[in-house]
Amino acid sequence: MTAILTRRSEQVLVEPSPSAGEFTYLLRGAAAAPDHGTLRPWRWITLHGTDREALADCLAEEAGAEERPQIERGILGAPMLAALVFAPEQDHDVPEWEQLAATSAMAHALMLLLHARNYGSIWRTGRLATSPAARTVLGLAAGERLLGALSIGTPRTARRLLRKPMADVASRVSAFPRIHQ
Repeated sequence: MTAILTRRSEQVLVEPSPSAGEFTYLLRGAAAAPDHGTLRPWRWITLHGTDREALADCLAEEAGAEERPQIERGILGAPMLAALVFAPEQDHDVPEWEQLAATSAMAHALMLLLHARNYGSIWRTGRLATSPAARTVLGLAAGERLLGALSIGTPRTARRLLRKPMADVASRVSAFPRIHQ
C-alpha cells in the first residue's frame, strides 16, 4: 500500500538510473504480473546518452522546430528511457485485449519496483507512441506497437513520504442484482 500511495510521476530525474543488470532484475519481478498464457507479449528497448538524442532528433524532425523543446524535455529529461513495445501473439487463444492488459500490468509493476528501489519514473506517450519515425528508429516489426516509454532516473527532490489521498471508489462497486421471487 505504501508503494502504491507514495509513487509519483517524477518530472525531474537525474543520475543514477538502474544498470542494465538491475533493470533486467526488476523486469523479471514485473513479469510476474498476471499474464494469461504467460505469453509476455512485450519487449523493452532501453536508451541512454546519444541513443536518446537520436530518438529526440527523429521526433523533432517529424514534428517541426516549434515542438523540439517539448520533445527534448520528454526524451532527454532523464538518464534512461525505456520504450515499451507491445508485441502481441497473433492468432492465439488469448485475445489481443488480454495481452494488452498483461503488458499494462507488467509496466505498472515495473514502475512500483523502480519506486521501491528509490528510482523515479514517468510514463511518456504522445507523439512518441504514434510516430512512424520512432517506429523506424526503434526497429519495430509489423504487428508491434509502441505504447510509450518510461523516463527513469533518481528524483531530484525527495517526496517519498507524501501519500496520495485514497479515492472514494464506492460508486464504482456494485453487488450482483439478484432477482427475488
